[in-house]
Amino acid sequence: MMRKHLLIAVLTLSISGLAGISVQSLAGPGDKNAKKKMNVLFIAVDDLNTDLGCYGNTFVKSPNIDRLAKRGVKFSKAYTQFPLCSPSRSSLLTGQRPDVTKIYELQTHFRKNLPDIVTLPQLFKNNDYYSARVGKIYHYGVPGQIGTDGLDDPISWDERVNPKGRDKAEEALIKNLTPDRGLGSALAWRATEGTDEEQTDGMVASEAIKIMTKKKNEPFFLAVGFYRPHSPYVAPKKYFDLYPVQKVPLPKELENDLDDIPEAALFTKPAHWGLSVADRKEVLRAYYATITFMDAQVGRLLDALDKLKLTDNTVIVLWSDHGYNVGQHGQWMKQSLFENSARVPLIFSVPGGTKGKASTRTVELLDIYPTLAELCGLVPGQKLQGKSLTPLLKAPDAIWDKPAYTQVKRGQIMGRSVRTERFRYTEWDGGIAGAELYDHQKDPNEFANLAKDNNFIITVNEMSTLLKKGYPAVD
Repeated sequence: MMRKHLLIAVLTLSISGLAGISVQSLAGPGDKNAKKKMNVLFIAVDDLNTDLGCYGNTFVKSPNIDRLAKRGVKFSKAYTQFPLCSPSRSSLLTGQRPDVTKIYELQTHFRKNLPDIVTLPQLFKNNDYYSARVGKIYHYGVPGQIGTDGLDDPISWDERVNPKGRDKAEEALIKNLTPDRGLGSALAWRATEGTDEEQTDGMVASEAIKIMTKKKNEPFFLAVGFYRPHSPYVAPKKYFDLYPVQKVPLPKELENDLDDIPEAALFTKPAHWGLSVADRKEVLRAYYATITFMDAQVGRLLDALDKLKLTDNTVIVLWSDHGYNVGQHGQWMKQSLFENSARVPLIFSVPGGTKGKASTRTVELLDIYPTLAELCGLVPGQKLQGKSLTPLLKAPDAIWDKPAYTQVKRGQIMGRSVRTERFRYTEWDGGIAGAELYDHQKDPNEFANLAKDNNFIITVNEMSTLLKKGYPAVD
């Protein structure tokens, strides 16, 4: 009898290894030795750059995201595939680059082009996880579509919750410093009265905690999508009070900074949309206030995990859909290929894993899908274009030869960029509309475009070849 059981165990392990399926998924419900599935808390933040304490910004207060970084691995060089909400989220959640999803704008649903793709949350749902979404995960317009499903993907979820708070109800009170632009793409803000829980993001945290509590005894994939710091920058007044406007530091700029930058590289025209220094300080204060407000809601999630005794069995990943310019090169918001727009915060916390470390390897948002699948022992049914980060979660400085690719569309012109640990190289319309090369070892602010510098001809050729390698022709 013992031999028979041993043979069954060996066969089970062999089958699971060949199929890539974890042994825990093959164990029956009565098997006391079966390893419990890990939960996933998937935290998405809208329009958040790396102006955070754990990323070196000593002015911005982000104690809870900093706390999460101490629990896991922070990726210092993580990059979006497209610095615009829907293209970025469609890419991350399908595991495919924008040239495969064909999503370059905010109106088209990815299912139109990829009707049978299995999304990240859908993979978990298909593997007996409770898959739930609160707030913005797939794209929908902020603030216009707050409280709706927007461009959501119903097949991805068992449950969907769309909170709508007083920030939405009080839109008429928002101060817009660029009134010719709609609120979702305006430099606009409001310091509100009332509590965190009355705001949409506060409601998002509250609803997510309810789901955690309800589903604490079964495996869940819980996607929590915060709206701030997306414009309009709305948060309770107490967060604004943390940032006296006269003390807000504006990014460094050089007088002739734009002289060697291709025209196609610029999104904000004219520079700063003509705002004065005083107005820019007011806007940046509001952006930082909403970061700290959102950070407080992240803290509520972490506290709830601890209280429910779920922390030791939950993988946490926090990411932003893209970076955000706050005046660098006269640029604001996203839709550019400068570092501040392409770079994103990305933090993984894995039970029993590496804690309080940073990885300086170049990684992509595309890498989240295969990483979570591997951590939880799930096998994607399709080829993914990202690479699992599990080697870096174990050893943050491990050998890693994968660059990061970011693209954006400017009218009919496509800009494509590649980032290595030292250089960023960009071509606009295949180089016809200009090119950029920045040496981040010596010029982290990207002030000196070296694309036409004779001393960097070899580097330009190498980076151009690397760029083309990352964007093969798509059928």
